[in-house]
Amino acid sequence: MAHSGTEKQVLTARDAGLLGCGTCGRVSPKGTTVCPRCETPLHSRRPGSIEKVWAWWLAGIFAYIPANLYPMLRTSFLGREQDSTIVGGVIDLIHHGSFLIAAIVFFASVIIPVSKFFAVGYLAWTVKGRAHISEHQRTVLYEVVEFVGRWSMIDVFVVAVLAALVNLGFVVNFKPGIAAFFFALSVAFTMISALSLDPRLIWDNSTGDGASDE
Repeated sequence: MAHSGTEKQVLTARDAGLLGCGTCGRVSPKGTTVCPRCETPLHSRRPGSIEKVWAWWLAGIFAYIPANLYPMLRTSFLGREQDSTIVGGVIDLIHHGSFLIAAIVFFASVIIPVSKFFAVGYLAWTVKGRAHISEHQRTVLYEVVEFVGRWSMIDVFVVAVLAALVNLGFVVNFKPGIAAFFFALSVAFTMISALSLDPRLIWDNSTGDGASDE
């Protein structure tokens, strides 16, 4: 890292004429098209990274809408069926006094997915230099998005466990609703969207490289 007065300029691998393999980590001279170690195609930046992020992001949004409109869980008690959406299920849990479970379901099924949509969209939008936070803060945000992604399926897991374990025939019966399918799709699409973002693009504007793909 070179220092010029109070400003810091980061020497990137691209500036040094090097390419890093995203699979095995081997560094190769610029112009190398295939990694000599693992034979993975080499690119300074993932081709079409931002376009893929937005495509999967929109797919996640479209899947999340019916996930909230259609029933997540279908309950049958003494022959009487009742459908519950995500928010409706949270309200039912509150009415039954299960405040902790209601909070967990609401956090995992509403707060986390919506926050991920905002976070991924913000990261993709700011790679062109429109950020109001530093590159380091955006990198931390990217790592947080990756970390919490694995916990986004808790609502589907709860439905699956209830359907598998709580089945007393005519007395009590739980079945997953169509919303569980859309919710799982939304989570998967959002995770792919986050993984499609090349985090190196976050730092390009601090070094003057721009956000172009190679």
